[in-house]
Formats: sequence, C-alpha cells, structure tokens
Amino acid sequence: MSKVDPRIKRKNRIRKKLSGTTERPRLTVYKSLKHIYAQVVDDSSGKTLAFASSLSKELKGKDEGDKKADAKRVGQLIAEKCKAANVEAVVFDRNGFPYQGRIAAVADAAREAGLKF
Repeated sequence: MSKVDPRIKRKNRIRKKLSGTTERPRLTVYKSLKHIYAQVVDDSSGKTLAFASSLSKELKGKDEGDKKADAKRVGQLIAEKCKAANVEAVVFDRNGFPYQGRIAAVADAAREAGLKF
C-alpha cells in the first residue's frame, strides 16, 4: 500500500458529501511537492469557473518565497478571480489533504480576500 492510497480514500469520502452548486461552487485545492493549485468548480454544470496556481502568469513576477507564502498568494488570486466571475460563497474541498500548512494558508488567504466559506 502506498502513501497515496489513504489520501485517495479520504478524498472519495469527502466528495460523497460535498458538491458544488451554481450558488456555492466547490473550491478544491491540490498540492504537489513544489506547487499548489486551486480551482472553483460548478459540479452541476461540470465547469471550472476560476483557476489559480503557483505557476500562474499573475504570480510569476512575484517574489519567490517559501511554499506557504506561495499558497497565500494563490488564495488571494483565486478570491480575486472568483469576484470577477461573480462568485461570493464557496464550499471548501481539501481534496483529502489535512487542513493544515499550505492547505489552510490558501483557505485563510481566500477568506481574508473576501470569499465566504
């Protein structure tokens, strides 16, 4: 059994209970060893409304910091893109990752930028 299997089990258990609607789309976060990705998905229509990552063009020129600082910048960027797409409230999907560190940093930065969870 690899380390990925328990995370996938947690992810599936969470996704059974969570679903993004048109009023409250799902903000899902994925982290790799180097980067972090966030997207806002409307599950009823199957469309991605907003996307941001540490590889985004808007963040390329920013000062390269530690991974947690990158996660905060991604959280702020996803909140700005949600406001541009007229999305004010979301459902947070941690994608099977523990709610700590970079995952929590994305959520906190998005909340501070005005996104409601």
